[in-house]
Amino acid sequence: MKKDLQVKILKELLQQLDDDRNVDAGKQFKMSTEAYVCPDIAKREWKEFFQNTPQLIGLSGRLPKKGSFFTCDDFGIPVLATRGKDGQFRAFLNVCRHRAVRLVESSNGEQSKFSCRFHAWTFSNEGELIQVPREHDFGTVDKTCMGLVELPSEELNGMLWVHPQPDGVLNLKDHLGPLLDEISDNPYGEMVYVGETVIERDLNWKLANDTFGETYHFEVLHKDTVSKIFYGNNLSFEELGRHHRFVFASRSIDWIRERPVEDWQLGSVASTLYYIFPNIQFTHGKQIQSLIKMYPLDGKPGKSRTRIDHYYHPDSLAVLEETKARGGDVVTAETTYKRKEEHERSTPLDLSGLTEIFNSTVEKEDYEMGVQQQANIEKGVVKEVIFGRNEPALHHYHHTFRELLGLSPLEEVKSS
Repeated sequence: MKKDLQVKILKELLQQLDDDRNVDAGKQFKMSTEAYVCPDIAKREWKEFFQNTPQLIGLSGRLPKKGSFFTCDDFGIPVLATRGKDGQFRAFLNVCRHRAVRLVESSNGEQSKFSCRFHAWTFSNEGELIQVPREHDFGTVDKTCMGLVELPSEELNGMLWVHPQPDGVLNLKDHLGPLLDEISDNPYGEMVYVGETVIERDLNWKLANDTFGETYHFEVLHKDTVSKIFYGNNLSFEELGRHHRFVFASRSIDWIRERPVEDWQLGSVASTLYYIFPNIQFTHGKQIQSLIKMYPLDGKPGKSRTRIDHYYHPDSLAVLEETKARGGDVVTAETTYKRKEEHERSTPLDLSGLTEIFNSTVEKEDYEMGVQQQANIEKGVVKEVIFGRNEPALHHYHHTFRELLGLSPLEEVKSS
């Protein structure tokens, strides 16, 4: 993110804190709760947003070396992602061309070739069919025509993209729009994958996404967790086509008041989330990043899976590992919310401390509210929800998905 934009955002956040106010979209909207429970809407979302829209499946660190692979099935298409001997990222249907069984059972690893456990047809990690056992019995196979079915894929700025359909069009410049320019200078390609958090709960995938759409609840729901680190009721928000930027202040932001503007850095005193349409929330730090991917589960409106990939910059990871090796202090699950509030925190954040934020805050607080919302909506006793003037990210997100499905727009709440 360019320096002048960082300064603009920080000045906006400081002014909100000084004025004791939040962002103001100028309007309230209400929405029918059918969006969270209607089977027809769920089917249309699944088809349009998950099987016919480019999917961000990870950062380059998921495939750190030649021979690396991982599999994913979250959007209904079995995908095998590989890095070939030429260093190129490719994505294939994780399906053997012989009898259509799953080719690779492992979730990740390093292999130069994959052998089907049904009849041992074997494919290279670049998709070529390289062996058919007892071909003299089976019959001649034209191996040049029977390689793995390749999916459109692209590694762009350290991000791994795939289109779920073999004949799909992966136009990332069009898909990302103005977001592409803004994130082009971030070192995504350098980030090291360190693990994942998976949350499955009884709530609609959009309710899962909604929890990342406002800071209004921080000081109430998160008073003993995230609110100890970040201010609530403040937000810098900007639409970026179908996507948006969402920034809120750390309690350490006051540190910059006495510093020259040229020393201001957004990442040191605020948290930035990029919403990437349709289902991604991406924490945008220089040292630690988490890719939060939300999916419908089992075709049911009331179930979802959130898969969170965690990445560290090599420098941050080296400091963490060196500190642990010499027995120094690191932030763990037990000390996540006991860190010093000032800017200059020298204690590195361990993976257990990072995942604790998602376990204690997202799963046990945010998603618990979502489960209660889902249950009450499914009972039919709640017909609509309201989005406040201080929740513009929710306005934008729901306006966008409704427009693309041809649904009626959100209804503005008129002042009496």
